[in-house]
Amino acid sequence: MKIAFVGKGGSGKTTLSSLFIRHLAAAGAPVVAIDADINQHLGAALGLDEAESAELPAMGEHLPLIKDYLRGSNPRIASAEKMIKTTPPGEGSRLLRVREDNPVYDACARPVELDGGAVRLMVTGPFTDADLGVACYHSKTGAVELCLNHLVDGPDEYVVVDMTAGSDSFASGMFTRFDMTFLVAEPTRKGVSVYRQYKEYARDFGVTLKVVGNKVQGPDDLDFLREQAGDDLLVTVGHSDWVRAMEKGRPPRFDLLEEVNARALRALRTAADETYGSRDWRRYTRQMVEFHQRNARSWGNERTGTDLAAQVDPGFVLGEEVVAPA
Repeated sequence: MKIAFVGKGGSGKTTLSSLFIRHLAAAGAPVVAIDADINQHLGAALGLDEAESAELPAMGEHLPLIKDYLRGSNPRIASAEKMIKTTPPGEGSRLLRVREDNPVYDACARPVELDGGAVRLMVTGPFTDADLGVACYHSKTGAVELCLNHLVDGPDEYVVVDMTAGSDSFASGMFTRFDMTFLVAEPTRKGVSVYRQYKEYARDFGVTLKVVGNKVQGPDDLDFLREQAGDDLLVTVGHSDWVRAMEKGRPPRFDLLEEVNARALRALRTAADETYGSRDWRRYTRQMVEFHQRNARSWGNERTGTDLAAQVDPGFVLGEEVVAPA
């Protein structure tokens, strides 16, 4: 299952995504965790210290390797240099799977030990001074989008992505890559404004969206979120002494998390798992192709000097039964 956590800056989306990752790891589920936010905090939320977080390899710095590996023997792609972030897979492309070992994971993923097991952590890399004036952060997240386009995951396998803050995810097609999107909202007008934006834009793309109310302190907060989000409100989360200790760098054992918050995490997993039965790989592939063709027309063809629409394999549908070349 591919799961995104979104929300405005400061809403607590990174904290909640890290708790959900810990919950999955404690249950023994295989997890690939991806920090796709330019403000890189997921590693620290998973317990890495500053030095360890700084040593995580940035996916963007390994983009040539990622492209070369995923291209495989796809005859529609002349070279890795002709691939862009939305290039879809086709016959001959190599695919990524959650449980396997491959050169992309070797270069870009690092194991993080958590209570109950380890997860693979991948990060886009921070936006640095060297990027100013020559790049925008969407170019940094391009490696994530390309990997998601070539990812095949099954039931009880999880890819959890901590997305960019606000509604900036709509700058690319990456927001359509998920089975479930959890939008973390505080009980304030600003807190729910991102929800309204996301809801309106995602409606046309069949994005499954649920709201997680955070920093809820009483009945008034709960009533406000119910009024604003209606049936989209799945669970709420309040104060956590466990989280406070974690933020001080002294996390207790995960099984000591407050039961009310542990129950909320179980509800998140149940909601995500329930989307598996409604997966539509044809729609997923079609949307991938549509965003690729859009990018090709707007900037990709000019930048690469080729007709990127020719990269689309019209008979290819991504799915769990697809066998990619070794």
